[in-house]
Amino acid sequence: MPLWLYWILLGLVAGTLAKFLVPGRDPSGCIITILLGIIGSFLGGFIGTRLGWGTFTAGEFDFRSVAIATFGAIVLLLLGRLVRR
Repeated sequence: MPLWLYWILLGLVAGTLAKFLVPGRDPSGCIITILLGIIGSFLGGFIGTRLGWGTFTAGEFDFRSVAIATFGAIVLLLLGRLVRR
């Protein structure tokens, strides 16, 4: 699978999981959800590496990568909601 397609797929999964796990109304569309997941995966990989949870490796679609990316997307979603208020 091409790397760019992997990032889009992981972004969609992570962004959707983040929106599902964080309660509240969030009227963003599919593109914003994918971007939230992609940027969240970078943020989650950075935070996870600093805390010693492991690293986010490109090209491996496993549970740990999805969990770290979802964690980053949740942090990003909560920060975005704080800024909007």
